[in-house]
Amino acid sequence: MPKTLNPLELIARRWQPSARFVERAALAAVVMSVVIVVTGGAVRLTESGLGCDTWPKCTDGSLTPTSGMGIHGVIEFSNRMLTYVLCAVVGVVIVAARSRTPLRRDLTRLGWTQFWIVMGNAVVGGITVLTGLNPYIVGSHFLLATVLLTVAVVTWQRAREGDAPARDLVSRPLRQLTWLLVVTTAVLIVVGAVVTGAGPHAGDANEVHRIPLDWQEITQLHVDFVYIVVGLTVALWFALRAVRAPAAVRRPVLELFAALAVQGVIGYVQYFMHLPELIVGAHMFGSCLVWIAVLRVWLAQRERGDLPAAGEG
Repeated sequence: MPKTLNPLELIARRWQPSARFVERAALAAVVMSVVIVVTGGAVRLTESGLGCDTWPKCTDGSLTPTSGMGIHGVIEFSNRMLTYVLCAVVGVVIVAARSRTPLRRDLTRLGWTQFWIVMGNAVVGGITVLTGLNPYIVGSHFLLATVLLTVAVVTWQRAREGDAPARDLVSRPLRQLTWLLVVTTAVLIVVGAVVTGAGPHAGDANEVHRIPLDWQEITQLHVDFVYIVVGLTVALWFALRAVRAPAAVRRPVLELFAALAVQGVIGYVQYFMHLPELIVGAHMFGSCLVWIAVLRVWLAQRERGDLPAAGEG
């Protein structure tokens, strides 16, 4: 009895994407992961968090927003629709990775990881609406999006390199310093999410429960972690330069410092201008760029050889 092929195997028999296509698909997933964070922030900053007051429908009687819901319903529903675009892009990553010869099981696993994170975060987004924008759920929604961005960046990096065991390009102490930088930046992002949950942009014009903390005091803690991250970045740069690390290892550190500098300026501007929505949105975009830059610093410190040519393996 002939073996029944699953749809991915059938596609793989008829389509052989290039390594360049797989890389571009992975990069598109990174871009869409950033877009979904920024548009999610736009929903909150325009007070459209409850534009669709239920989930998975927009209203109890309609899947889509009605004319009486105004612009808030359109904004919230549009953000929901972008989740399908994100799913489609991640789907392309999965199919392309599965169809590539030689087969890269690490890429297919990373693609499926992205898919399940998207699905899980869609449910968390629904719970956010059903709980009336509970700030803890909103924060979890953002942090899961950051996890998605992390996996997307790792997938993009793996699509550009070989499948050999990782070989460190710097010494263990420098790797440990880099890990400290990554962890501290992650804490910085978490504290930023707490600032959001306690701050004035609740996501709806009506009264919404907030985290019972002084958002200005938490902002000061956030700034303290910014200084720590900047200090670790500078320390890592001088350490890499002292040991004459390869330029490909040092360059991402400079990119991270530039991202931190721009993000710092945006942060101070939004604070002294009393959190205007547009600047806050730019700050959310900047947080994504900073996190991508940190991950690139970490990923640049090891190599896995060149990509195998099509048909090898």
